[in-house]
Amino acid sequence: MQTYKMFIDGKWEDASNGDTFETKNPFNGQTWAAIPKGGKQDAERAVEAAHRAFTRGAWPKLTASARGHLLRRLGDLIAENAEHLATIEVTDNGKLINEMLFQLKYIPQWYYYFGGLADKIEGAVIPIDKADTFNFTRNEPLGVCVGITPWNSPLLLLAYKLAPALAAGNTFVAKPSEFTSASTLEFAKLVEQAGFPAGVFNVVTGFGADVGETLTTHKHVAKIAFTGSEGTGRKIGELAARNFKKVTLELGGKSPHIVFDDAEIDNAVNGVISGIFAATGQTCIAGSRLLVQRKIHDQFLEKIVNLAKTARMGDPLLTSTQVGPVTTPPQLEKILGYIDIARGEGAECVLGGGRPDNAELSKGWFVEPTIFSGVRNDMRIAQEEVFGPVLAVIPFDSDEEAVHIANDTNYGLAAGFWTQDMRRILKVSAAIQAGTVWVNTYRVISYMSPLGGYKHSGIGRENGIASIQNYMQTKSVMISTAEDVANPFIMR
Repeated sequence: MQTYKMFIDGKWEDASNGDTFETKNPFNGQTWAAIPKGGKQDAERAVEAAHRAFTRGAWPKLTASARGHLLRRLGDLIAENAEHLATIEVTDNGKLINEMLFQLKYIPQWYYYFGGLADKIEGAVIPIDKADTFNFTRNEPLGVCVGITPWNSPLLLLAYKLAPALAAGNTFVAKPSEFTSASTLEFAKLVEQAGFPAGVFNVVTGFGADVGETLTTHKHVAKIAFTGSEGTGRKIGELAARNFKKVTLELGGKSPHIVFDDAEIDNAVNGVISGIFAATGQTCIAGSRLLVQRKIHDQFLEKIVNLAKTARMGDPLLTSTQVGPVTTPPQLEKILGYIDIARGEGAECVLGGGRPDNAELSKGWFVEPTIFSGVRNDMRIAQEEVFGPVLAVIPFDSDEEAVHIANDTNYGLAAGFWTQDMRRILKVSAAIQAGTVWVNTYRVISYMSPLGGYKHSGIGRENGIASIQNYMQTKSVMISTAEDVANPFIMR
């Protein structure tokens, strides 16, 4: 069994109390690694190390170009170790090796992009209305930033936060999910190898009540970036607000995936299946509400059921597997609970609806790809985030009704729709209340394009040029060129 240590101030250490907790493989339920069970003292040490690294030592003396070089070196190391990191993530969270390897091969682009951006963040000279004053602005780092990541894509979602934070000159403490801590600890080895000064990047593992809350409330923490559930995000936001800390929150979703009657049907079928089942539904952007125009509803439903029936469930480390297990036992029970709720509300289960009847999968945490038809948008299955391979199918008649149903939710992270009508593309994409809208595709992301939510789906944006501003603050500098000092009792 693999035994890990935390990474604090450039050193590999056990938890201060010596405790560990087990991490299990979702495919077979077996314990494969021991993770340090950090506590308040460990979180405080990590923040203090990051604060020292930010205020003195080598890091604040580096030029922005030098920071960019380190980030690009880190990107190279991730690329060199992509297969190893992907295997660790699959062993820890049960997602498909095909998907995780794609992610790990793509993640270096975040470090290349923000590494290149590091020395291109400029201030401005402002021609203000004072003839004897020279005014310019500087963009400066915030200080210690905390990244709290979920279990579904730990290193990708860490890259969303870490790359811009370091490019801007901040230091960082990462707190991965207690269910999937191993890949972040493996990643820390690459940060060390890249040559970042001690304390610039730290990893504290443990549970939210001890580690997460300490990191969120520590006086030296300037910003918290969190991806996860709405409930936890709300708590983090409330704690951070007490001391006016900056936050970026990427929270839940109940994304509408709309198919109009002029869509390329086969393409839309593939897009819908990918949107909900390819990641076992374990993504905030999952297209979990399928809205189908009534004219093609029955035909389309038949096609997605027939395709979903062919999905191969099994070992996520095999490239032939198409649907893997869910990541945690609590999540498994939550998904099965929502399936029961949907049945109780009157939705018709037309595919799946439980654990697979397969002895080879019995030790793992598997749920069959499940499709419900006859769903109303006021049902809990259509309003609450299931975070599993469960699709709710809702018919609609007009464009206006589709938009109304799409927006009739507390969430607004993502949406997608399929049509060949350019007028409809422009009108519907403008009307949908979501941070990302895909047209004739789904689940496309880029390090260059902002991602974030409307309504209860979060605050702020990650990725793209604008995201680095979330890790900086603007200072205005005014220099007098006047020969005489003005009346001190009058504001100039």
